[in-house]
Amino acid sequence: MDKLRGIERLKAIMTRLRDPDSGCPWDVEQSFASIAPYTIEEAYEVADAIERGDMSGLKDELGDLLLQVIYHAEMAREDGAFAFDDVVTAISDKMVRRHPHVFGDATVADAAAQTTAWEQAKAEERAETAANGALAGVARGLPALLRALKLQKRAARVRFDWPDAAGAMDKLREELDELDAELEATGGADLARIKDEFGDVLFSLVNVARKLDMDPEDALRQANAKFEARFTHMENGLARAGRSIEDADLDEMMRHWDAAKAQGKKARGKAQGKTKKQVAGPGG
Repeated sequence: MDKLRGIERLKAIMTRLRDPDSGCPWDVEQSFASIAPYTIEEAYEVADAIERGDMSGLKDELGDLLLQVIYHAEMAREDGAFAFDDVVTAISDKMVRRHPHVFGDATVADAAAQTTAWEQAKAEERAETAANGALAGVARGLPALLRALKLQKRAARVRFDWPDAAGAMDKLREELDELDAELEATGGADLARIKDEFGDVLFSLVNVARKLDMDPEDALRQANAKFEARFTHMENGLARAGRSIEDADLDEMMRHWDAAKAQGKKARGKAQGKTKKQVAGPGG
């Protein structure tokens, strides 16, 4: 094994780990279903390293994600379904097939045209399968926010869509009104109906993001980071005042929270000012 290099070494390591006689007991007892959550987690950790600009971390996280591919491929090989090389062949063939302007004689004007061609190629491939409806092939295992976005994009391709963001905003307000009415009517007691209306609000919010050409997942990650920073600022402010967050009342917390918001707005204002100067140049 020590003489192997690159992907072949990693494949051999996984085969050894899965060996029922001499492998790792934990690895041996895993299945596709038990490993799937780790695969999703590793993909998110890759995205997190990218967002933080951590290249060393990204290298490690990409390795962890690659291990997930190797893991699933090894289990499939054991079952006689397919092997790692089949995975590589399938994706290689797909990349060549979906890039005829690179590997064939087709031409595309720009990146937008290529995106359209890519989606058309995917639609043609779906049409060759039994499930070929407009929404077919959107994986049910995707995170709900991402799946909502993909479903809406599919619907938009057959012109089931608002003409602009204003229509999506009107729908969002309508869904918020329905949620408010449900809360008022039941006093919050009918959780099933409230959950249904709340889901409609979330779905409509994703639609607004899509019409604004915005990634809702990225927007929520940004909101999470902002909340985390402000909450930490609030905790630190209370600590400097000799108060713990456990003992502070809501009014105290809100004073420090508002101070964090003001500090954030001031920092954004300075950053925007610098950007404007850069755009304007020395003579601006």
